[in-house]
Amino acid sequence: MKFHNAILGLFFSASLVANAADANKLKVEEKVEVNANAAQVWEKVNKFGDLGAWHPAVANTTIQSGAEAKVGTVRVLTLQDGGKITEELKAYDTNKKMFTYRIIEGVLPVSHYISTVQVTSLASNKTLVTWVGHFQRKDLSATPAQGQDDAAAVNTITAVYRAGLDNLKKISE
Repeated sequence: MKFHNAILGLFFSASLVANAADANKLKVEEKVEVNANAAQVWEKVNKFGDLGAWHPAVANTTIQSGAEAKVGTVRVLTLQDGGKITEELKAYDTNKKMFTYRIIEGVLPVSHYISTVQVTSLASNKTLVTWVGHFQRKDLSATPAQGQDDAAAVNTITAVYRAGLDNLKKISE
């Protein structure tokens, strides 16, 4: 009987791990064209320690460790509603006008989140800003809790990106 229960326990544990591994890998990519030159737009978005300068949902950004534009830097975003998100800078390239970061922990309904923001010149006074994220839903179980499923994750990240990009366009033109 003990052996039977142990085998059942192993199968149950393995199925939980499989469910987490099988959770959908999700992607959101949003873009905006800005009528300004790329250097000016990059100057607005490139400060890892000041997301609130262009994103309306962010009330405050604090560098917890590291330094501006240094890989490994950790920032804490305080949102307008008081929620907090801790993020780590994973890559930063001034020449390519891009940076990549990951969420360590936070209030968004996502897990395993990594994202890149890139500024690309289209013409002397036209710039494309692309924000792309890869992630999984917060609840990786086979039956995720309401608000922590794939749709909630995609809808939330899409709304975050759109709010930021739309405001960036507004303050840059």
